[in-house]
Amino acid sequence: MSTDTKPLVSPKVITLGCRLNSYESEVMRGHAEKAGLDNTVIINTCAVTAEAVRTARQTIRRAKKDNPDVEIVVTGCAAQINPGEFAAMPEVSRVIGNQEKMDAGTWSSPALRHGEEKVLVNDIMSVKETAGHLIDGMEGRARAYVQVQNGCDHRCTFCIIPYGRGNSRSVPAGDVVSMVRRLVETGHYEIVLTGVDLTSWGADLPGQPQLGNLVQRILKLVPELKQLRISSIDAIEMDDALFEAMSDPRMAPFMHLSLQHGDNLILKRMKRRHSREDAIELAGKLRQIRPDVALGADIIAGFPTETEAAFENSVRLVEDCGLAFLHVFPYSPRPGTPAARMPQLEKALIKARAARLRDAGAAALSSHLEGHVGQTHDVLVEQEANGRLGDFSQVSLEGFQGLEAGRPVAARIVSQDGRKLIGEPA
Repeated sequence: MSTDTKPLVSPKVITLGCRLNSYESEVMRGHAEKAGLDNTVIINTCAVTAEAVRTARQTIRRAKKDNPDVEIVVTGCAAQINPGEFAAMPEVSRVIGNQEKMDAGTWSSPALRHGEEKVLVNDIMSVKETAGHLIDGMEGRARAYVQVQNGCDHRCTFCIIPYGRGNSRSVPAGDVVSMVRRLVETGHYEIVLTGVDLTSWGADLPGQPQLGNLVQRILKLVPELKQLRISSIDAIEMDDALFEAMSDPRMAPFMHLSLQHGDNLILKRMKRRHSREDAIELAGKLRQIRPDVALGADIIAGFPTETEAAFENSVRLVEDCGLAFLHVFPYSPRPGTPAARMPQLEKALIKARAARLRDAGAAALSSHLEGHVGQTHDVLVEQEANGRLGDFSQVSLEGFQGLEAGRPVAARIVSQDGRKLIGEPA
């Protein structure tokens, strides 16, 4: 981060956490710019783990140290869940809730500008609707995200996020299609549908449509769209129409699954709604429909009461589901959640198990990448000489000239280094 202390000529947004936060940051950026909030740093926080909250505090302190004269506005899930903690930080000028941050009026209000209210955070559980917010793209990104859903009705015993996001609510299908069409018209190659509990989309809308219906409508009504991707989904909630849509070549051959564990007893204690067998069956069905699909997953290491045998079931799940991309969370207790009151494991053991799980993930990723060596693929350029395949494999592009972010190029995959592929002009 720059140490230049000159006034910021436009608001700066620092995003922590998930893809939904990335999307919302762009909405906030637009609102703040229209409101003329110069010399302001907006920090959009995450609360998924205790480490995420610690990172938020560090980021706030660093932003103020690097730019002592700026106003620091803190928002996002960590701010929503514990606004007082952030309001007490001397670096912070304002704390804004997750619902309030999406309202243009918040950013232009005299209360925000003149310090009349340091905390503007209301009861997120009282929010019943989510509006679509049109943006022209994601700053510095090759793909654009479209929020179709927010909140979560489930109460997994380890998770604090529903208290930061509220209950599930959906953006109407017509609004989603309009946003996708606009983004395609402004030149975006890939669109990513995102939400907190994406597969619950539609449950609160008339007729209770399902996510597969929305995906099929987008593919039908926006034929110019080159590639559609969906972000993390619940393993038990894929509907028949979504399975059918995955066979469409315009759907990215990638699925990130919210699995969390590979042992049935631990899954029950997490209050998950799927079993180990459900996860394996889902992976097999996806490969049957789309043989080139790559799968990713979230898995928690060191959940309370996790035995060595239970942990080994998570390690084996990597192979049993054929996972290529693993996002490992070392368990950390979140105050206010049932899991925080369960018998905890030693931190050293949690750390060691997370490392073993990451090693299994690294081996699986290397094996997945090796399968691409010698093949020619279209690579969506992200920035400089880097891009990704449709299955989300990262590619370092060597020997190319005139690369344009957001456009695909044909590359011959010549090698891999365990983390990414190496591609040369085809």
